[in-house]
Amino acid sequence: MKVSNFFTMLSLMAMPLLLGAQSPINGFMQGKGKGNVVVSYFTESYDEVFLVPQKIQNVPVFGEVTLNSVSLFGTYGLSDQLDVIVNLPYITAQGSASQELLDDLGFDGKRSGLQDLSVYLKYNPLTYKVGNGTLRFVGALGLATPLSNYQVNEGLQSILAIGNRATSLNTTLLAHYQTNMGLFATAQASYSLRNNDVPNAILSEIKVGYGCKFLYADAWIGSQRSTSGVDILGLGFEGFFPATKVNYTRTGINLFVPVVKGLGISAGANTYLNGRNVGDATGFYGGIVLSY
Repeated sequence: MKVSNFFTMLSLMAMPLLLGAQSPINGFMQGKGKGNVVVSYFTESYDEVFLVPQKIQNVPVFGEVTLNSVSLFGTYGLSDQLDVIVNLPYITAQGSASQELLDDLGFDGKRSGLQDLSVYLKYNPLTYKVGNGTLRFVGALGLATPLSNYQVNEGLQSILAIGNRATSLNTTLLAHYQTNMGLFATAQASYSLRNNDVPNAILSEIKVGYGCKFLYADAWIGSQRSTSGVDILGLGFEGFFPATKVNYTRTGINLFVPVVKGLGISAGANTYLNGRNVGDATGFYGGIVLSY
């Protein structure tokens, strides 16, 4: 089984105070008629928030916030050079505030629902033999849009909103080099154009790893820089969390092990190195990968 036949990447979700994810785009192409379906579970929590000018302890009202999600992720090769990628998460966000405090403020301690449907087209127009490996250039265009009527304009209650309720158009350029021994490195840059007063953003990611018949492993570091926005509790902030400037650097690892032909298990962890208007969270995921 080749790496390109079983490798897939889980797409994480954006939150008003918990925003950070590895890219759903990688340098491996599925091949015509081949693909993957992944069912994954992700969890992360935070009780500290990167604000300006310093990080604060205890999330306002809720103390600690825990995010859990179940995602359905799929890829399919429309041709050897063109893949389609789809992701749909169901998210639960829950705070640790006492019921007495929640009742006094008129807040809910948990919000859940379907978040945003994401669809990407990934195209590989150029591939070169370089030294002992292959250099591939990839471009991708994606659209993400809310799939349920979740709320984001509820003041501090929106700390538990399950998304930013924005439709985004995302463009990505990527370079991927893989040796014949299975070592690889990928670098990519993306621009995300968003509506609903959510700031546009520039994203980047570098990934290195190894893949063979029996194992896939990688380590990555990624960042987001908003092109506009306000700081939480800062000048111009009016309680609408999706309008905040969200910057971060995040790093993580991914593992995949095939169990039998067409079936494998994936797992990973990730954490923030720094941020702005985002929770200082560490997350873990596990998934079942079906290849065809």
